[in-house]
Amino acid sequence: MDNFLNKKEFTLKLNKLGSSKTPCLFFSNFEASKFFITTNLNHPDILYKFNSNKNYNNTKQTTLSIKQKDFIEYKTYLEQFSEVQNKIKEGNTYLLNLTSKTKINTPNSLQEIFYNTDAKFTFLYKDKFTFFSPERFIKIQNNKISTYPMKGTIDASTPNAKELLLSSPKELAEHTMIVDLLRNDLSKISNNVQVERFRYTEQIKTNNKNLITTSSKISSKLEQNWQKDLGSIISELLPAGSISGTPKRSTCNIIKNIEDYERDFFTGICAIFDGQNLDSAIMIRFIERKNNELYYKSGGGITIDSDIDSEYEEMCQKVYFPIG
Repeated sequence: MDNFLNKKEFTLKLNKLGSSKTPCLFFSNFEASKFFITTNLNHPDILYKFNSNKNYNNTKQTTLSIKQKDFIEYKTYLEQFSEVQNKIKEGNTYLLNLTSKTKINTPNSLQEIFYNTDAKFTFLYKDKFTFFSPERFIKIQNNKISTYPMKGTIDASTPNAKELLLSSPKELAEHTMIVDLLRNDLSKISNNVQVERFRYTEQIKTNNKNLITTSSKISSKLEQNWQKDLGSIISELLPAGSISGTPKRSTCNIIKNIEDYERDFFTGICAIFDGQNLDSAIMIRFIERKNNELYYKSGGGITIDSDIDSEYEEMCQKVYFPIG
């Protein structure tokens, strides 16, 4: 049976592990109400790769493919999109990350998908879910904490794709709002918050196309011996702003009422603490097994300037396997 903790239990336990500089690995669901934590970095139920840090050797190379994708019906997505737009007009949210689940048909197992996808962060929990995320949540090193919101995606084959992405007023507004939100989040737990890089681009190679994304880097300074408050720091920052929206509390309530499924661990966070420093990822590009079916969860940020067709296309584009 899975031994999950609530937020209070998690915070106390991680503060204790941080105080003793005990290495550990943990992950949480989107709502930050369910946490798993272990001091066994070679836990039998978990495989992971955080950049070059991994706990496995076997690669089990095979070809990956998605034979069928059953996306949410356009009509249903339009209803949800319109409801988000109404909430924006009412002033209850300015940016909301709207997501959907897509049933996929693939000949590959979750383990095969894990071994053969290429991303900054890959993770497999039992035969329950895997993710291959390009987005770091926070990194803490030498008393410096940095967060890396990723907002804005375009098909790299689009003519002048990079220029279109960077010049889009909607994408600029969405990205700016998330940067402001995360600057505010960091200010709650640290000092001297600065935007080190604003809207830099990266390219992701997938099994059927390439994508261009935009990210920023925001950093600040933590107090000496911050490890003793590690649980409190993580809890204060959740849910992650880049995959919820702003203002965070009211936006999360709207998400709960509009999305017609449970995110669960999708858009939660996963982290490794080595006793001194911490690295973590947003759990996106996420596949879950439920009732012996596989579901790929994806989405994107909605603002007052969003176009329904573009947003639906972005949600669909994000159902892919990243390859090396």
